Order: sequence, then structure tokens, then C-alpha cells
Amino acid sequence: MYHMMSEEEPVLLKTLKNNGYHVWWGGKNDLVPSENGFDEYCDIKYVPENQPKPMFGGIFDGGEDSWRGLPGSDTYYSFLVGKLEKEQGEAYYYDSDWANIFGAIEQIKNAPEDKPLCIYLPILYPHPPYAVEDPWYSMIDKSRLPKRIKANDLSEDMPSMLAGLRERYNMEGWSEERWTELRSVYYSMCARVDYQFGLLMQALKEAGIYDDTAVFFFSDHGDFTGDYGLVEKTQNTFQDCLTRVPFIVKPPAHHQIKPGISDALIELVDLAATVHEMAGIEADYTHFGQSLSPLIAGIKEEHREAVFCEGGRMHGEYHCNESAPANEDTSMLYWPRGEMQRSEGPEHTKATMIRTKDYKYVKRMYEEDELYDLTQDPGETTNRINDPNLTSILFDLKEKMLDFYQETCDVVPHRRSSREAKAH
Repeated sequence: MYHMMSEEEPVLLKTLKNNGYHVWWGGKNDLVPSENGFDEYCDIKYVPENQPKPMFGGIFDGGEDSWRGLPGSDTYYSFLVGKLEKEQGEAYYYDSDWANIFGAIEQIKNAPEDKPLCIYLPILYPHPPYAVEDPWYSMIDKSRLPKRIKANDLSEDMPSMLAGLRERYNMEGWSEERWTELRSVYYSMCARVDYQFGLLMQALKEAGIYDDTAVFFFSDHGDFTGDYGLVEKTQNTFQDCLTRVPFIVKPPAHHQIKPGISDALIELVDLAATVHEMAGIEADYTHFGQSLSPLIAGIKEEHREAVFCEGGRMHGEYHCNESAPANEDTSMLYWPRGEMQRSEGPEHTKATMIRTKDYKYVKRMYEEDELYDLTQDPGETTNRINDPNLTSILFDLKEKMLDFYQETCDVVPHRRSSREAKAH
């Protein structure tokens, strides 16, 4: 991984550990440089005793025996594995996700008596490649899948990265039946995660700590899964299927709550603010999250007027790439997205999104901005950036974006250097 958190930057896990929590971490590390170790961030970085099977069925290289197919085929970059085969008598395909789920359950059963427990469990599913075992593979009624947003539904003035990816994925000849299979597998992966989540909740109840526990269930990003004729994700487009992800909260029993489903706009930075507030910890750094407690309690019906996303890079900022400036190894599964990221043409632009309940505006460098009326066009198929009927809306969104940047563009550290502290 690239561009991880540096040692001096605040990290929620470190904050909780420093405030007396026993922090257990099981799952992937997209957070800190592993060469620095994990002692600063957790008490246990879990390693399963039993070696898990390869994720997603393994065999990532192209070939006749690979689920990818041969190089140049229309399956080579599709990420579609399909059904994972279990060994006879197995209840599940024992990959690293299952290993970490069972590790977390064991930690819950053996929670320390002298410290509060924090479990950080960043599993991989649902994530491409698209692969899952029965019973979840056979669980989805394909006739009830939401309608797919097709590439030919889109107006012409869309970000060029979308067309560039479609060209490189080479999946434009896929039938709707094949897209349905891919999407069904993704939903099946979600069903597996739901089942695993249920196992964790049951473990908390059996351990007698469910009522005292705050649970936060969320994802870092969504997935095209066939929408717009694409799979996986991009670096700088902000369709709802990528940026509008589930966020479920179960507060402790003593916390005021109004149960239900809210369509209030929130940001992922609100997670840290909420954990700080529930744990009684005062942040020693500037952050821009807002505690969700008033929303959870039903004191407020709305949380934010607008939410924001940022992505991409400026031309010449090669150091912002996840991979090297040039990569001719087309066998890499993520090669199409890497090519878009390495582009010095319009495909890889720096972009910022603002989304309100009704509208979405994206400011782009090097190519056309975007504006969508989400009430009339929830699939974001028609860019109305040049529609004179939305001029006042566009002006308001740009003003809100300017306010966002002015409020968040620079911060002063709370702690002064040792030299300054002595001087005062």
C-alpha cells in the first residue's frame, strides 16, 4: 500500500489505546506502514493460527484454467470469479475474512475484565473479485435485482475516465445475463457479510456485553458492479454507487436513541467524532467530524446540509499515484484503473464533489464540470452543468464548496513545539 498514515498523525485506534482500551485488530491494513509495527495502534494485531485459503479462489493470473480467462478476453479484467467451491463437509470457504471473524468472536468470548474492549475488523468482502460460496451464492433472486445503469443511458459530457475504463475492461459486448450474474455474486457477498455480522452480534450477547457495546458498521467505498458498464471503482468519479455507502450504528443501551432508518447526510469523518463523544475522549487535534449522537437520539432529523468528496491529482503529481508512473505489465488485475491514474490527459483529473439531498456538483480540472438533479435523475445519467435553468443552484453549490475549503483547508497543531513551550 501507499501513502499510509505517518507516526505523528492522529489515528482513532491509537487514541483509544492511549485512553485505556484493549484494542484488537483483525483484518487488512490500509492504514499505517506495516514496517513500523502495530504496537502504537493496538494490543493485538491478530494472525490466525490456521492458514486461510486464498481470497476469492486464488488463481489471479490469466490462462485457460484461471477464472480471468486469457489475456485480451472480455473476462480478463471483469473480476468475475463466481461460485467458490468448498471442500466436502465444509460449511464455508475458509478465507482470511472468515479467519478474522472467528478470531474476533474468540476475543469477544475472552474480553479483558480490567479494560474496555475495541475490536477493529476491516474485512475484505464485499470487494472485487466477485466470488462467494454457497449457501450465499444461491441465495439471491436475480429477478429482483435493481435495474442496471447502462453506458448508453449516459449523456456525452461525462468524465473521460469512464469511457477510458470501459475501453480497457473490454466488457462492452457483455449480455445483460452476464452482467446479472456478476451483480448477483456481489449481492451474495453482501449476504455473507450480513451473516458474519450476525455471528458477531450473537457473540456479544452470549458474552453479556452487547448492551454495553457501541457498534459501527460501514464501508470505505462502493462498487460499480455493472453500473455505467464498469466494475470496481475509480479514483475521481463520485457516483452514488461509489460514495453513498451503508453506515449502521448500534449505541450502548444507556444512550438515548430513536430507532429507525435515516436519510440524513453524513460523512465518514463523523465516525471518529461520534466515538470520541461516546467514549468521553476530547480530541487533541483539529478535526471536522460531527457527532451523530443528536441524530441517533432523534433530537435532530438532519445532520449536514451537504457532504463532500475529493479525488485525483494534478498533472505532474506522479507521487500521488498508487503505482509507478509507467507500468506495462498488463497482467495486473488493476491495470485498467492504473492506466487511468497514470494518464496525463484529461482522464485523470483532480476533482471535488458536493452532494446535497437534491443535487450533486463536481468541479474538475482539465475537463467539464458535472451537475446532476438527483430528484429527477438519481442514476446521474445526464450532466446538466450547462443548463440555464439550474444556474442559481450551481452558484449556491459553488459557494458551499468554497465555504468547505475555507473551513477545512488549513489547521494549526494543538501542541506547540518543545522549544516554543519553554519560551512561554
